[in-house]
Amino acid sequence: MDHIVTVQDAVTAFADFMEPTDAELDAIEREMPVILADVDLLDVHIVTLDRTPTEVDERRIRRARRRALAARVALVNLAAGASLPGGAA
Repeated sequence: MDHIVTVQDAVTAFADFMEPTDAELDAIEREMPVILADVDLLDVHIVTLDRTPTEVDERRIRRARRRALAARVALVNLAAGASLPGGAA
């Protein structure tokens, strides 16, 4: 009988450089509202893929687009405010 053996070290061993850094995790956290707004927009579009969008669907799409745009604007404004010297906005 042949035994199947896993190579545990090869499967679970990760070097430190393979993990995201704290700066990368912070960047993801800052971008999370944009990511979630984009996911909501995609969800709304997916609902209407197999049918003609109704008036309610079109409103949902417009709202989702506005939320995604507002999240992007907020992120850009946050980044612009953080990069100005003296904390002036």
